[in-house]
Amino acid sequence: MNDRAIGEGYIYLLGRALVVRQEHIDRGAADFAFNRIKYNPLGTADFVNPNFDVAYLEAWIGVDPQTPAILEVPRIEGRYYTAQILDEWGEVITNINERIFPSKPCGKFALVYPNSSAPIPADTGRIELHSAKAKLLGRVELKGDPDGAVALQEAFRLNSLGTPTIADAAPMPLFGNDELIGVDIFDTVEAVLASALDVSPIAASMQQQVRAIAARIAGDADERARVDALIRETIVPRFKQYVFTQSGPYRNHWVGGAAAGNYGSDFHMRGAINYAGIWANNIGEVTYYVAMKDADGQPLDGDNAYAIHFPPDQLPDTVVDAYWSVILVDRTDFRVVPNDLKRYNFNNHSPLAKEADGSLKIGIGAAPVAGISESNWLPAAAGKPFSLTFRTYVPREIVRTGGWSPPVVTRVN
Repeated sequence: MNDRAIGEGYIYLLGRALVVRQEHIDRGAADFAFNRIKYNPLGTADFVNPNFDVAYLEAWIGVDPQTPAILEVPRIEGRYYTAQILDEWGEVITNINERIFPSKPCGKFALVYPNSSAPIPADTGRIELHSAKAKLLGRVELKGDPDGAVALQEAFRLNSLGTPTIADAAPMPLFGNDELIGVDIFDTVEAVLASALDVSPIAASMQQQVRAIAARIAGDADERARVDALIRETIVPRFKQYVFTQSGPYRNHWVGGAAAGNYGSDFHMRGAINYAGIWANNIGEVTYYVAMKDADGQPLDGDNAYAIHFPPDQLPDTVVDAYWSVILVDRTDFRVVPNDLKRYNFNNHSPLAKEADGSLKIGIGAAPVAGISESNWLPAAAGKPFSLTFRTYVPREIVRTGGWSPPVVTRVN
């Protein structure tokens, strides 16, 4: 087995390891329980690439062959919403909303174990999961009415029709984004692979490949050390470079616009998305772009001032049917950067000032940017690198087909 095969096996398994890590983190919370919704307070920022445009809710779903769970989605009109359900590899199972479920955009839904014949209530829609666990993410657009959004958020309900048997999280050493897991990832291969079905069409071949790697390093200390060095010195650096420059079309120094949420055979993309922004949705719901470099190809840093300029005929409102958003996060854990204004993002409901010609400028830096309205200032931390994530919710065809990307981030000092 050559080093390239080892790298592919590592990245394939890393996609699952990142979800396992998140399950361990979530289950460690004091108030955690399966089939219990966590209604995140508005402005909550203690997770990767948070979303300040919505009232957000999340839960882990747990079922067994005899015990479904019931999700209730309230009727929501006039604002974006979705109940996104993902499997244990980060693949989107479905979104419940008026676009995906036009015949039943709300009401009760039975979330069932694969091929389960357990009875479900007559008034529920049946949604079959890929394994015994799934992740629920609910989003209700604020749209300038936070109280109304919260009322709708709290109308989502989730409960079990019994007491399902739920397995522990698969064994996996915890690790950070800055220093990803090394050869230890192969120590629990059988337990990790057995814990959840992978719907990828190449799952069988890739799982045989990671088993072969695990067998190769077992009992051979020298080979284990060599593979660990290969992972840390070569595979991980190349993977991180791929995440931020090659995991999608690279235009205007933004990487993005590629399909996420459902990956087919592209386990490299799945690993990249689970690393940079776990629980991504599919392209019909949202398209993501990430910028880490400016117009000159230099890393974005809080010691500099920057501008993003949308010409009057290319305003971001014109490429979405729901809303757009841009958020600033740090380069290590992809969490928001604290600032006195508690201003972490902008969207199409933000009170942004337009230029005299109708164009829109967003200023970015540790201080307000000269020549740009302070209302349009997105604060960064002095001396610290950062990245920007641009989201387009319910993107129009020009976005979905790759004909649009955000303008370049230009250094202005």
